[in-house]
Amino acid sequence: MNILPLGLAAGLIATTASADQVSIALDWTLNTNHIGLVVAQQKGFFDEAGLQVDILPYSDSASTALLAAGAVDFAYMTSLGFMSAKAGGADITALWVTMQREAGRLVYNSENRDITRPADLAGKTYAGFGSAWEDALISTMIRNDGGTPEYDTVTLGTGAYEALATGAVDFTLEVATWEGVNSELLNRKQAHFTYADYGVPDQQGGYIGTQSGMLADEPDTVRAFMTATQRGYEWAAENPAEAAQILIDNGDFPNEDLVRGSMRVIDAGGYLTDGTTPVGQIDAQRFSTMAQFLYDSGVLRDADGQPLTWPGDVSNWYDQGWMAN
Repeated sequence: MNILPLGLAAGLIATTASADQVSIALDWTLNTNHIGLVVAQQKGFFDEAGLQVDILPYSDSASTALLAAGAVDFAYMTSLGFMSAKAGGADITALWVTMQREAGRLVYNSENRDITRPADLAGKTYAGFGSAWEDALISTMIRNDGGTPEYDTVTLGTGAYEALATGAVDFTLEVATWEGVNSELLNRKQAHFTYADYGVPDQQGGYIGTQSGMLADEPDTVRAFMTATQRGYEWAAENPAEAAQILIDNGDFPNEDLVRGSMRVIDAGGYLTDGTTPVGQIDAQRFSTMAQFLYDSGVLRDADGQPLTWPGDVSNWYDQGWMAN
C-alpha cells in the first residue's frame, strides 16, 4: 500500500499530477471511514484504472488545507472541514460522501441519574474538541428540548472519553462507528442522544474532494480515481468482514477487534449504503440543509472571524458527474 511518510506530505509539488499518479490526504489516522480506499488499493481497482495512488497519512496539516493549497490531488475531509473551507473561498469541490447518515452522537454516563434528556445538560460539564460546531450542535439540542443552553466546556480532545468514563465530565460527542465501538469493547456504561431527534439536521459525512481546477482540466483522471474508489467502498459494503481484515493487514491497529467491530456496526447500521442509494452519493437536500444550519448557527466564518451570510444555493459546492459514466 502506497502510504507516504508524514514528512513528505508538506513537500509535495503543488501541481496537478499526471493521469497515472495521484495523491489523497486523509483527515485522520487510518480507520474504517477510509476502508474503501485501502480496499481499492489492495484489490487492484486503482491499478485497473491506470492509476498509482499515494494515500497520505494524517499530519499536522489538515487534509482540506493541503487540498486547497494544491499539495494533493484529492482529500478525504470531514463535513465541517469541507464546508468551512468552501464557505471561506477555497476553490475545491466535493465528489463523494462516505457515510449515508450521521454517525455522531452525544454520549453520557448511563449511571448518571441527573441526565435523562438533553435539557438536563444545562449547567453540566462538556468535554470537547475545540470547534464552534460543537456548541451549535449541543445548544440546539438543549434548546429544542426546552432547556437553557448554558454549560461548562473543557477542551480535552480524545481524552474526553477517558474523562467521561471516570466521571470527570458529564458528556461528550462520539462517532458511533468508532469511539462508540471502543466504549463497548471497554464495557463503559454509556447512553446517548441522537442529534436529529433534537433539531440538528441529519447529515452525511466523510467527503472526498478535489480542486475545482483539476475537475475541469483532468476529468478523466478524476473519473478514474472516483470510479475505482466507489468500487472499493462497494466491495467493502458487500464484504465487511473481509474488508476489515484488509484494513487490519495494511494498518497499525493496537486493537484489531475495534476494526472488526466497527465494520460490523457500519454494516448493520447501513452507513455505507441503505440498499437503494448508490455508495458515495451526495444527497442534495441534506447537503443544503446542513450547510444552511452551519451558516445560520454562525459556525461558518470569514478570515476575520465574522459569520458568513447564507448564499442561498450551495449546489455548485459538489459535482458527481463522474458517476454518470
